[in-house]
Amino acid sequence: MGLRAGYQYLSDENLTELKACSGDEEVFDYLEAICPDSDDDFADMLDIDKMWDALHFTLTEADDNMPEHVKPLSEAVMGAKPIEDIENHVAYTDKSKIAAIVAALDAFNIDKAMEAFSMEACAVEELYPNIWDREDETEEIKEELLDCFINMRAFYHKALETNSNVLVGIY
Repeated sequence: MGLRAGYQYLSDENLTELKACSGDEEVFDYLEAICPDSDDDFADMLDIDKMWDALHFTLTEADDNMPEHVKPLSEAVMGAKPIEDIENHVAYTDKSKIAAIVAALDAFNIDKAMEAFSMEACAVEELYPNIWDREDETEEIKEELLDCFINMRAFYHKALETNSNVLVGIY
């Protein structure tokens, strides 16, 4: 199955309730309670499946000493504030940070990044998922990353337009 990344809009009320949760069971019970019940509600979600780590690397070059202008790109993928003391990665981004994320995504030159994309660099960084030895699939993987980026940018634009917070789950 593997680690998949999903993004969902959160109301202020939902964000307050999420922040009040503690521990895996309470957090995941709450997330299950607010998860969409119908296919129509999934329109307010983004699923980038297993490409989250490669997209994060493409946007940030996985630099631990990330320059300040790159931080919103990292937060777009990983969220700004992780929920502490739980096993899986669940984070949120307060709506006050969404405009900076949108600006950073809009300014990012994805075409240049795709030209520079390297399967070898992904393998060296040991990015998830471990598919970087499939050189014959490079173009398909680049297309998938490009789609993830375009969909993420649209998702954050809608978050800005609707004044929403964002939930990030990678599990």
